[in-house]
Amino acid sequence: MSTPAGAGPIEHGETSLKYRGWRVVLFCFAMAMFSWCFGFYGQGVYLAELRRLTGWDTAVIALASTAYYLLSAALVVFVSDAIARLGPRLFLLGGIACFAVSSAALGWVHAVWQLYLDYLVMSFGWAAMGLATISTLIGAWFHERRGLAISLALNGASFAGMIGAPLLLFASDWLGFRSASLLAALLMVAVLLPMVLAWIDRGPLPLARAGAAAASSWTRGRALRSLPFWTVSAPFALALLAQVGFLVHLIALLTPRIGHPLAGAAVSMTAAAAVVGRLGLGFFIDRLDQRVASAGCFLSQSAALVVIAGAQDPATLLTCSVIFGLSVGNIITLPPLIIQREFEPAAFAMLVAFSTAIAQFTYSFGPGLLGLLRDVSGDYWLPVLTCAVLDALAAGLVLVRNWPLGKQAIRRA
Repeated sequence: MSTPAGAGPIEHGETSLKYRGWRVVLFCFAMAMFSWCFGFYGQGVYLAELRRLTGWDTAVIALASTAYYLLSAALVVFVSDAIARLGPRLFLLGGIACFAVSSAALGWVHAVWQLYLDYLVMSFGWAAMGLATISTLIGAWFHERRGLAISLALNGASFAGMIGAPLLLFASDWLGFRSASLLAALLMVAVLLPMVLAWIDRGPLPLARAGAAAASSWTRGRALRSLPFWTVSAPFALALLAQVGFLVHLIALLTPRIGHPLAGAAVSMTAAAAVVGRLGLGFFIDRLDQRVASAGCFLSQSAALVVIAGAQDPATLLTCSVIFGLSVGNIITLPPLIIQREFEPAAFAMLVAFSTAIAQFTYSFGPGLLGLLRDVSGDYWLPVLTCAVLDALAAGLVLVRNWPLGKQAIRRA
């Protein structure tokens, strides 16, 4: 296999710990930890701190978060093109700069327009340092062990929930939000910048140039007309709509039933279970039917949600939170692996980015949808059961690939 200029020789196979691709996995782990800390779990911290500092209505700040997710979803569509044009190193340096500047500046916003401008810059960072980029980088280095590599890298997102967000909240209480946000941004730059400069290049596999190569076969228009593409994108979008909405409301749901301390413990246990579940499945996922594994993840979450909807017992609620959490990490890990297995290699980066954008656009409405259902019903039983139904529907849709209709559609595509 030829090696692009700058990539260097391939001295060891993917199963060797000396293979240079594992350094890329380590970088992606660190990048996921910082990006999910600032871009996902940190949103709750920002809302509380900005409301305290500015006195703005919650809706004003929450709407900025929704706009941030929607804009970044639109940007994710073009991640593969940007990596192909700029190269991964320059692309990542731009993403780190956007995230660092926007995160550090949050404590100094004094007007609503400044908040929206800051979130505009942050949306570029979230798009550049999220799932689509991680999948593309690892796709440029791994083929045989791609499932394990992506699983290991995305555990950084789970660690962001377990460690990063609580530390950010603690630092805000101890140092003040302005100092904490500045310190966190500097820490991210100090960790990620040397890794990018030392380890990140185009990689030895042609997938690094997938964004440009895909134009000769797959396009985004063709993907939108493709049943096989939608049987990947639609079920995971529905599952993430349920998952993100449920996780955002988890503390509010559990606190009246089991108290704030145990509700906080449930969040930590859910995040820890996500690490265990992703690692456990990661060692076997390359040898499994990934659609069947996805359906199993959706159904396990659906079953846990059905019990949570009506349970009051602390032990039951904590146990079901852990069961739900075991699949949390796998829901974002599995789509790139299915796309790798079922679509031509040249289209991998473009299709992963497009599928990720569809999912992110969909789950942006999750917290608001559950909040609306909560206000209408007066309790959380209806929102939680709605999430269970969405997961069950996702389990059925993801198996369409194994139906005769799905196989015929794939041959036509």
